[in-house]
Amino acid sequence: MTAERAARTPRIGKHAAVGAYCLVAALVLSGGCLRKAIPMSNSDAAAAENYVRLVLALGQHDQHFVDAYYGPAALRNEMDAAKWPLAEINKRAAVLEVDLRRLPAPAAAEAEMVGLRRAYLARQLNALRARVAMLQGRRFPFDEESRELYDAVAPHNDEATFQTAIDAIAARVGGTGDLPSRYAAFRQAFVIPPDKLDAVFTAAIGECRRRTLEHVTLPAGESFTVAYVKDKPWSAYNWYKGEFRSLIEVNTDLPIFIDRAIDLACHEGYPGHHVYNALLEQHLVRDRGWVEFSVYPLFSPQSLIAEGTANYGIQVAFSDAERRAFERGTLFPLAGLDASRVDEYYDVMALARKLTYAGNEAARGYLDGRLDAGRAADWLVRFAMNTPAQAAQRVKFFDTYRSYVINYNLGEDMAKAYVERHAGDDRAARWKVFASLLSSPRLPSNLKE
Repeated sequence: MTAERAARTPRIGKHAAVGAYCLVAALVLSGGCLRKAIPMSNSDAAAAENYVRLVLALGQHDQHFVDAYYGPAALRNEMDAAKWPLAEINKRAAVLEVDLRRLPAPAAAEAEMVGLRRAYLARQLNALRARVAMLQGRRFPFDEESRELYDAVAPHNDEATFQTAIDAIAARVGGTGDLPSRYAAFRQAFVIPPDKLDAVFTAAIGECRRRTLEHVTLPAGESFTVAYVKDKPWSAYNWYKGEFRSLIEVNTDLPIFIDRAIDLACHEGYPGHHVYNALLEQHLVRDRGWVEFSVYPLFSPQSLIAEGTANYGIQVAFSDAERRAFERGTLFPLAGLDASRVDEYYDVMALARKLTYAGNEAARGYLDGRLDAGRAADWLVRFAMNTPAQAAQRVKFFDTYRSYVINYNLGEDMAKAYVERHAGDDRAARWKVFASLLSSPRLPSNLKE
């Protein structure tokens, strides 16, 4: 948390195009022609450009929707001036969905990639229309919302699902009193001191980048900068700027534990969001001229791929043994922490990872109206081992990003299953499949293939 310049070449004359549009609009919208005819998209390039217009137009109504845009300034300026209302955006998206289905079959040599491209655009448009409906006041149930926006639905889990891990954590952390307090006290010994935070993150980023470069060819000149911020609903965010550059912001409102150094360095940087965006820009926007990848709509299936690969990228970059060795030899000493406790800490963290879906249940109950904010926070304290402050921050995240929460854990599990199904146990093969996934227009539903 993230330009094609080909000219359009219409195949039919102006009046014929308007007439054809009216026929399509009547079928799709059952409302006759709009006051201004919507140009038909007669090629993949034109369809992609119209998709970008729609995303930018919706971004004027939703400050969070456009996560990144590095296409031509002229296109953004055009949409800033157009100021389409939500109803207009929805109608144009409906016509574009029909246009995509009417495009001629691609050449055999490009059939797979063009097929993926068209499927991607169609599914992204579906999500865009769902987001329009939400902005117009419609509220989907949690699972339906995640299906519409992210092309996936997270499994349901009850309290009993998490109890085995909770019991195991209780046995490991010791102490007396309620478990959330004991767990918080245990973790307190592993907080990175604020004055050592930058040194620890710099070392973690350097190692994540080194490991990534051993397997992935990155564009020349890629880089990112890190800034430390406060008063945000998230723990960290990658703002991709184009030209293979990112700004990564780390929220310091709450204490940052030592495990977050590698987690965030991988997730936000290498081989996570920064690499994902840089590879898309290189291989799809620049090499292929696919303008649709110069814009990233946050509430869309693309986010499940982005967040899922960013989380799974931690496992791709480090085996458990490699991570513990690096933590013991480098990060714990830099943070001034007791390196003899690395195994103790990460054994407990491995158990805590089994509680990741507890956050989904809190969000599902809260957004479906079964839990109020206080009860959702209590669930997070009891079953996700959050501190009260962490739980309050996560409820704020639910308020802003809603069902987006599934993209982290479900996305990771889906990316992991896809890569390991295609690569097996071979580490080099996993890197290859992983890098290919980052460079392609695949959807969450494609990860089942």
